[in-house]
Amino acid sequence: MRLTLKALRANSNMKQSEVAQKLGISTTTWSKWENGKSFPDVAQVKEIEKLFGVAYDDIIFLSQYPI
Repeated sequence: MRLTLKALRANSNMKQSEVAQKLGISTTTWSKWENGKSFPDVAQVKEIEKLFGVAYDDIIFLSQYPI
């Protein structure tokens, strides 16, 4: 099942600040990724895959209805 970054975070019962801390980024950066205002680079995507236990193909980076 493919999920957005927001859904991955919510399903893990984590706050934006918690995800940001685990990835070594700012909360603002994570928020921008969730909202499609900017995107992680390849190294950051690998960290997201590890954190949430998903493959790149299972992550939706652009929501159909941007917030």
